[in-house]
Amino acid sequence: MSETQSSAARAPSSGFSLFYYASPQTFFPLAGKLLWPCWIAAALLTLAGLYIGFFVAPTDATQGDSYRIIFIHVPAAWMSMVVYLAMAFWCAVGLVFNTRLSFMMATALAPTGAIWAFVALWTGALWGKPTWGTYWVWDARLTSELILFFLYCGYMALQAAIDDPRRADRAGALIAIVGAVNVPIIYFSVKWWNTLHQGASVSLTAAPTMATTMLTGMLVMALAAWAYTIGAALVRVRAIMIERERSTDWVRKLVSNGDSKA
Repeated sequence: MSETQSSAARAPSSGFSLFYYASPQTFFPLAGKLLWPCWIAAALLTLAGLYIGFFVAPTDATQGDSYRIIFIHVPAAWMSMVVYLAMAFWCAVGLVFNTRLSFMMATALAPTGAIWAFVALWTGALWGKPTWGTYWVWDARLTSELILFFLYCGYMALQAAIDDPRRADRAGALIAIVGAVNVPIIYFSVKWWNTLHQGASVSLTAAPTMATTMLTGMLVMALAAWAYTIGAALVRVRAIMIERERSTDWVRKLVSNGDSKA
């Protein structure tokens, strides 16, 4: 038994302890309990955000109704960057502390992050056609977002190409950590270079440049994206735990009992 498992076994059953849940055996049931709240929140927030964005928010004076794709495009672009940073964070934690669960979390996040990057690119292309007259330009932000999508794909492809999970985790971690430098490039590209892409509509240092109703709809959709991402990652990490820990007693007991909600 590893040191992490020993610490988890000695942890008290009452109260919340991050160290207690650092073991796949103890995190597995917690992840199962968090699934339904995440799915319900994602569904309700998505319905509310789409209703505000498509039926309540006013028509833009310049772009007309074509701007409404912002309620999908912007949250997807945000999440593509946030998920990559979270993936890089878990990889770094895994390398420093040699924790299995950290690498599992990074692996679980990668497909969802790639989906968000893909959605951001395609919705951006659909928005660009009526706005710029073309689906794609080699704009700094568009190009760096495309690189982010390739980084996700490269991370997953490298892990799939290596049979040993330990080696695959460490090799993928290098891509994730080094590639994290691309995220600030995406965010600041509209400030650093002269690009077609518009600047940020929401900033921590300045007042929003859009109507309150528009901002509300976009933020609600962003929360929906958060809830979906957490739910999808929890589903995937539970599957990864069962696959990688299949030789352990707790997984054998779980499988033999047929208790997927354990």
